[in-house]
Amino acid sequence: MVCRVSRYWCQTKDFLENGNIVKSRTAGSVTMLNRNGGSPGDRIVDVVQRLLTERSISRLVRSDDDLREVGLTSLDMVNLMLSVEAEFDLEIPEVDITTANFRSISTISSLVTALLNNV
Repeated sequence: MVCRVSRYWCQTKDFLENGNIVKSRTAGSVTMLNRNGGSPGDRIVDVVQRLLTERSISRLVRSDDDLREVGLTSLDMVNLMLSVEAEFDLEIPEVDITTANFRSISTISSLVTALLNNV
């Protein structure tokens, strides 16, 4: 099945994870899991953790840690933005794509919560 995620094409597959049906989306080299459950903050933690795992970064990350200082590159930050859009099936307005909004898990969570409340 092919789906439209914001302005990027991706491929979707269903699979089981811990007994739950999970959607796996692949956009470029980033795989996103759409659990359609949990709080936005929990889902963002999952997205960030998957990206850190892909980059072999095993450091513990707190919600206010600067993700660039943790070890994410500018390309990782672009992949993070795309992953967040895919996870929440939304398009982040260009004006909101700033380093300040993607500095940490908590700033991303605030952005996504605000965008979801405005939909």
